[in-house]
Amino acid sequence: MLPTREQAEALLAEAEKCNPGPWGDHSRVAAHCAERIARECGDLDPDKAYVLGLLHDIGRRFGVRHLGHVSDGYSYMMSLGYDEAARACLTHSFHDRTTDGYIGNFDTSAEELKLIQDALKALSLDEYDRLIQLCDSLAGAEGVLDIEERMGDVKRRYGSYPQAKWDNNLALKAHFEEKTGQDIYVVTEKDSFRP
Repeated sequence: MLPTREQAEALLAEAEKCNPGPWGDHSRVAAHCAERIARECGDLDPDKAYVLGLLHDIGRRFGVRHLGHVSDGYSYMMSLGYDEAARACLTHSFHDRTTDGYIGNFDTSAEELKLIQDALKALSLDEYDRLIQLCDSLAGAEGVLDIEERMGDVKRRYGSYPQAKWDNNLALKAHFEEKTGQDIYVVTEKDSFRP
């Protein structure tokens, strides 16, 4: 189950009051990218893609956490009955369904980490999961970014970026370019869209 666009926008606005920061506009850019790409794919629902992109980082509502934002977002969305949004909170950071290549601090309790790992094991990634992973890698707070520049920025900030995750993000870009038949930066209005 998913909230409506309006409900999702209200959830994000409320969350930003709890923990202000650039993550809100990053989420809006991810939502914009997801909606635009989904519309061009033909087999994905643009409204669903928008809501998933908007809420993928909703766990940041609860404060500045690294891996903790995944469990916070997943648990929060599940508590509201939004299992599809919870899934996006969970899968957006894990291209291989494990926490092994996570970039950032493991700032979860043992219970939170187990929750993430067990939930990841119980699912197979679908096109929406892959779409939100791609859009997370395209979205800056100021607009749509070059994917390699964004990954390079993350690498500089955190000191590393696993090669498998880097390669996966480039493969996702190629996959959705093939699916849409267009340059992903054109689809997402890289040169003109601002949140």
